[in-house]
Amino acid sequence: MAVRRAVNTLIHLENVSKVFYTDEIETHALDGVTLDIDSGEYVAVSGPSGCGKSTLLSILGLLDTPTAGDYTLNGYPVAQLKQSERARIRNREIGFIFQNFNLIGDLSVYENVELPLTYRGIRPRERRELVGQALEKVEMAPRAKHLPSQLSGGQQQRVAVARAVAGQPSILLADEPTGNLDSKNGGAVMDLLRTLHEEGSTICMVTHDPRYADYAEREIQLFDGRATT
Repeated sequence: MAVRRAVNTLIHLENVSKVFYTDEIETHALDGVTLDIDSGEYVAVSGPSGCGKSTLLSILGLLDTPTAGDYTLNGYPVAQLKQSERARIRNREIGFIFQNFNLIGDLSVYENVELPLTYRGIRPRERRELVGQALEKVEMAPRAKHLPSQLSGGQQQRVAVARAVAGQPSILLADEPTGNLDSKNGGAVMDLLRTLHEEGSTICMVTHDPRYADYAEREIQLFDGRATT
């Protein structure tokens, strides 16, 4: 049986590397990254374009696997899990907030937020409660019946945040959450993330903007695939 790490350590990476192979060329996206993220922390990952930020977030979100090193999530090693097990953990433990919102165009706001809960097998009554709470939290309940095309970019990102938090995940992973927003809407989304953190959410956010990195408690800088804090 796997040995659990300290309770407060939600994420632990030990000497994690990621190498991409194309046309006999090796690209080292991550090079020996070791870091911990504790439950309740708000961490920003920053660095220049191509430094490995998105690769790191993909590994944290179980969308990719490291070439070498160990990854422990919520006390258990996950790097070598089967795809079905990774999908199950991803659905239950991780909430994603993407730069491009990734809402389904022909589903309503309510249905977009509900969909991951349906995949989890949560009963309809509980789903209604969770979706309602999440939409209230991001102030989008009055728009529950709208389609994404009827919303502004800032509103779409609020719906994406609601979808991420509805299942009460262990951690929120935000990949450039303000990247497609103007400064006003970007600031509003950052204020929302700060509120979620104050309410207890653990957040790891990738950003290239130092203004938004300042919202976090701690900043991890990546350069040439190596991490510094």
